[in-house]
Amino acid sequence: MEKELVIVLDFGGQYNQLVARRVRECNVYCEIYSYKTDISKIKKMNPKGIILTGGPNSCYEEGAPTYSKELFEMGIPVLGLCYGAQLMMHVLGGKVETAPVREYGKIEVSVNQKSPLFTDVSEKTICWMSHNDYISNVAPGFEICANTADCPVAAAQNPEQKLYAIQFHPEVLHTVEGMKMLSNFVYNVCHCSGDWKMDAFVESQIQAIREKVGNGKVLLALSGGVDSSVLAALLSRAIGKQLTCVFVDHGLLRKNEGDEVEQVFGKGGTFDLNFVRVNAQERYYKKLEGVTEPESKRKIIGEEFIRVFEEEAKKIGAVDFLAQGTIYPDVVESGLGGESAVIKSHHNVGGLPDYVDFKEIIEPLRDLFKDEVRKVGLELGLPEYLVFRQPFPGPGLGIRIIGEVTAEKVRIVQDADFIYREEIAKAGLDKEINQYFAALTNMRSVGVMGDERTYDYAVALRAVKTIDFMTAESAEIPWSVLQTVMNRIINEVKGVNRVFYDLTSKPPGTIEFE
Repeated sequence: MEKELVIVLDFGGQYNQLVARRVRECNVYCEIYSYKTDISKIKKMNPKGIILTGGPNSCYEEGAPTYSKELFEMGIPVLGLCYGAQLMMHVLGGKVETAPVREYGKIEVSVNQKSPLFTDVSEKTICWMSHNDYISNVAPGFEICANTADCPVAAAQNPEQKLYAIQFHPEVLHTVEGMKMLSNFVYNVCHCSGDWKMDAFVESQIQAIREKVGNGKVLLALSGGVDSSVLAALLSRAIGKQLTCVFVDHGLLRKNEGDEVEQVFGKGGTFDLNFVRVNAQERYYKKLEGVTEPESKRKIIGEEFIRVFEEEAKKIGAVDFLAQGTIYPDVVESGLGGESAVIKSHHNVGGLPDYVDFKEIIEPLRDLFKDEVRKVGLELGLPEYLVFRQPFPGPGLGIRIIGEVTAEKVRIVQDADFIYREEIAKAGLDKEINQYFAALTNMRSVGVMGDERTYDYAVALRAVKTIDFMTAESAEIPWSVLQTVMNRIINEVKGVNRVFYDLTSKPPGTIEFE
């Protein structure tokens, strides 16, 4: 049975990935494509519905992103959001102009509850607006089905043609009943059955992997992060010992992390695969000796990983497939999916394919968002501590140590970070904070411990709340928890005599230190 598909056409809006995620939360599969995607390709995909995203342009300006009228004449339900709503009106003969009053932020919207979009939605509901233009006249055949004090057309519909336009953003959390509206579109208008669930995904992927791989051999660089661990578990279920995982322990992981990975995937673990652990700690520390510049450290760590992996791959010999833990945001951000292309400077697999003897790359997780990958991990029986592991940079603690990296500094930051994470979990804050870690500053200062003066390092604690990691605010951790963490780090970690808490938001700061 072919899976049902809703597609998102991206007009450069910042929330494009969020729209797709919300549709998937309705158990309906959804993919993002650029507005430049040809209509013949869309017809071939035979989607159950199409959603047009927001975007930064004015639809009536020359050169603004647009789409042919044919899109709205195929009989496939279309939902336009913000710019997408204005474009729908503009193309179909309505009028869009600069708004006399620009609306931004949380606004009360009055809706017509008889509209299929607003079934079970409160008559007055709070929505997130963000627009300079407004629809001054709806297109022929449309009726207004929502408004605000300053916006006469907050939503319009043509139910006969299955066309709906919403001026606000139902996909963001600030729109209180937005999820209900998107669910109404997916079920009431597109008539989806909502059978896309993680257990079904796991089963179909296992089948697909078996068919593709046949008797072939698969090689995976296992980092111990969420994506590569879930991929290893999935491949192991599908092809067992035909999979070899190479785990390079560069000595820049969190405390005990290397052993935890080996416990799950190594001998006596729950998964059937060939597991190779390379303890390359000393090799990395030697390479990083005297290096203080952040970009140089990143480069050395990345290049050394390729060298080590290449050496191990040569021992294994030719393989048929190289597996990669690419996930959907990587695909979209590398410009292959939507319009908002931001190419990452480093990718999990920077440069590997040139050095390994393989025929083809397989990426079984490339259709999933991070939260979906975690669900797959749980479905496959991975331990929770691994599935909900904190985001961790590719260069590891190398960029959480300011200045030169040494074995001694790694020990300090590992021990401090371990205490911090332990106390955050004890306080029940671990699921509330999106990312938290300890970093080692390059600052040394005088302190007093017992009757002796010390000259030791300062540790900085970071904790942020964020939805998309593009922007972030520092988390408010209770003072008593911070006091406990500070006391424990200073008493238990040799070489530290000060602890700071970093209050910087992103922007202007970044989440990581280097």
